[in-house]
Amino acid sequence: MSKPLTDQEKRKQISVRGLAGVENVADLKTNFNRHLHFTLVKDRNVATKRDYYFALANTVRDYLVGRWIRTQQHYYEKDPKRVYYLSLEFYMGRTLQNTMVNLALENACDEATYQLGLDMEELQDIEEDAGLGNGGLGRLAACFLDSMASLGLAAYGYGIRYEFGIFNQKIVSGWQVEEADDWLRYGNPWEKARPEYMRPVHFYGRVEHTADGVKWVDTQVVLALPYDTPVPGYRNNIVNTMRLWSAKAPCDFNLKDFNVGGYIQAVLDRNLAENISRVLYPNDNFFEGKELRLKQEYFVVAATLQDIIRRFKASKFGSTEFVRLDLSTLPEKVAIQLNDTHPAMAIPELMRILVDLEKLSWEESWDIVVHTCAYTNHTVLPEALERWPVDLFQNLLPRHLDIIYEINRRHLERIAKLYPGDLDRLRRMSLIEEGDVKKINMAHLCIVGSHAVNGVARIHSEIIKNTVFKDFYEVDPQKFQNKTNGITPRRWLVMCNPGLAEVIAERIGEDYIRDLDQLKKLLDFVDDDAFIRDVAKVKQENKMKFAAYLEEHYKVKINPNSMFDVHVKRIHEYKRQLLNCLHIITLYNRIKKEPNKSWTPRTIMIGGKAAPGYHTAKMIIKLITSIGDIVNNDPVVGDRLKVIFLENYRVTLAEKVIPASDLSEQISTAGTEASGTGNMKFMLNGALTIGTMDGANVEMAEEAGEENLFIFGMRVDDVEAMDKKGYDASSYYNRIPELKQAMDQISGGFFSPSQPDLFKDLVNMLMHHDRFKVFADYEDYIKCQEKVSALYKDPKEWTKMVIHNIAGCGKFSSDRTISQYAREIWGMEPSLEKIAAPDDPR
Repeated sequence: MSKPLTDQEKRKQISVRGLAGVENVADLKTNFNRHLHFTLVKDRNVATKRDYYFALANTVRDYLVGRWIRTQQHYYEKDPKRVYYLSLEFYMGRTLQNTMVNLALENACDEATYQLGLDMEELQDIEEDAGLGNGGLGRLAACFLDSMASLGLAAYGYGIRYEFGIFNQKIVSGWQVEEADDWLRYGNPWEKARPEYMRPVHFYGRVEHTADGVKWVDTQVVLALPYDTPVPGYRNNIVNTMRLWSAKAPCDFNLKDFNVGGYIQAVLDRNLAENISRVLYPNDNFFEGKELRLKQEYFVVAATLQDIIRRFKASKFGSTEFVRLDLSTLPEKVAIQLNDTHPAMAIPELMRILVDLEKLSWEESWDIVVHTCAYTNHTVLPEALERWPVDLFQNLLPRHLDIIYEINRRHLERIAKLYPGDLDRLRRMSLIEEGDVKKINMAHLCIVGSHAVNGVARIHSEIIKNTVFKDFYEVDPQKFQNKTNGITPRRWLVMCNPGLAEVIAERIGEDYIRDLDQLKKLLDFVDDDAFIRDVAKVKQENKMKFAAYLEEHYKVKINPNSMFDVHVKRIHEYKRQLLNCLHIITLYNRIKKEPNKSWTPRTIMIGGKAAPGYHTAKMIIKLITSIGDIVNNDPVVGDRLKVIFLENYRVTLAEKVIPASDLSEQISTAGTEASGTGNMKFMLNGALTIGTMDGANVEMAEEAGEENLFIFGMRVDDVEAMDKKGYDASSYYNRIPELKQAMDQISGGFFSPSQPDLFKDLVNMLMHHDRFKVFADYEDYIKCQEKVSALYKDPKEWTKMVIHNIAGCGKFSSDRTISQYAREIWGMEPSLEKIAAPDDPR
């Protein structure tokens, strides 16, 4: 095949219509040169690639700033209700290209850099990912910010400016090795420090009951310094704000304790305060009860609530002298969304502010808190639910412990009235869990302290009501809602797959970028030969491009006509990368057995990070790389099967691999994946899904037609039935010869000849205590994969199925998700109106 066009050449060739933007290329060049001149160090005559990147980033940022200021003025004049999205994670990825897409600057910048003799893609590659998240939860927050701005909502994302984000993963001899992600070492052109809004946050100390009310005294103070990042909406001139807090020691930190010779130590101890925003905890779906983590959770909440109340009090038609003193109207102007239980401390902290500082009664304060806060649950895995030891609270946040005890006392009083004598129910519903160590159940705190509780896919929201939070649902059914997750079509189609975005725009216009439901119109083209050909051609070009990337980075020759079978997500037992491994081994054994049969060639790619302390997940990575070593070097197999572990999977790599994928693996045990959003990205980019009826897969099958997905395995009620009956792995092992052969190869050292019992822990887990029942779904998975291989041999039928999938994607836009949050939880109305650009007369 001829060499595929680069995205840049494609952009030159196509207009992606409105995406062309007729911004003055000469202006961009002038601004670029001005920034380059001021960015360059005086005694350096030569600009580096990084200087060019910074000059371009600053040039693009100039277009944001006027809109950013005007948006904030617009909010102060209109005084709308504001929503505050509190999250300990924002997995933003890179900003430059996304900003250009949303401001319609991409083509103009492309042309300007081209005229300056630079390659825009090279410059974009210099930007570090802002990896301030672990996976789904943090990336969801990023998509939500994009949608909130695109829908004209007065919205603010609040989190922590981690100095070190999710670690960089290196694979050394097949093992994961973690490296610190020093993403700020060259500076970040997208953020603006706002020291004028610095806020004190208190820790430790003790509680005093005085005639004047309760006081929290003798505390240690840490300062929260905000950094603001602009969040542009899609072509509506609205630019919202993500504000991330950085911890700073106050000037007098420990110096008052300073005695002769203690000065140096006192200054060094400032680090203890500043460590709060040093590093992101690298756990996904696992709770780590460390004091530093609780400090992070309280730090972001305490700083944010001060900001919220300051803005609430000052905000009234832009007048600075008008101050709102009556906090009873807070819920009319403020909505706080808690992204999982990590910001749960917002509930007791807001109570502390209202009761201790604003002197409101408990009842009135509680009413305000409940009507202001709402909680999103992201998981039902028991090990992921936060339960903090009471002793830790007593030491770190004594006043908040008192408040939580009082919330619990009143809550249990209410339950006791509703269910007299039901002591077991009181025990189950208490915010405080009794045991060897008394613990605070943060999910219970969130449910009691919020007016809305939502799951993130329909099946997940039902599971919450029927199992984990059943008692709470019975008492307050009106609180429980579903909000199926979504992804932003700007980043996950227009930006990462311009070829497909254009092919779609040629058929149905480009309004679908703002209204993804319009993709349904593609059903008119399912049998259109030209459209089928165009869709297949884009996929093939994306595969060629990614194959070249893999060859460069992994030194493996990839067959671009093979099926790209991709399984990328955090490495976790419940996501069942091990089931995929068993399929690879089975396929390998079949090819070895009948080398002359006509096999559908596959390149199987698995990627993702394992939490550094998660032994099993790290062993899974080693198993995948070990299988790859054997399979990839077997001359009998040739290019019919290749196994690649994608190193350091992150947003930027996702943007490359997803558009090139043919098959998306979404194979969690039914009832364990709350939603999934990677599944939606693959679907939108023209990959077919092999998956269980779990999370959002259920709704994807509904939207595209179940016949257009490869669904296999147990359903939720099958899993429940098996839990009752007991799961016996050995019965499958003894009954299914290919499964037995694969397991014997793993345990006998076939894939680890120099260390035969390397994988004994994995084998032991699968045989004796596999919570996620890998063997139970093995047979059906293998059969389903045979169907996949058969269909792939018929490119036309395959592509028709792809078109059905793309056409069914409308529901999975984060614009739809956010519109539902706005109307059904926050009491706000989204709007597609554009505000005037800074250079337009008002």
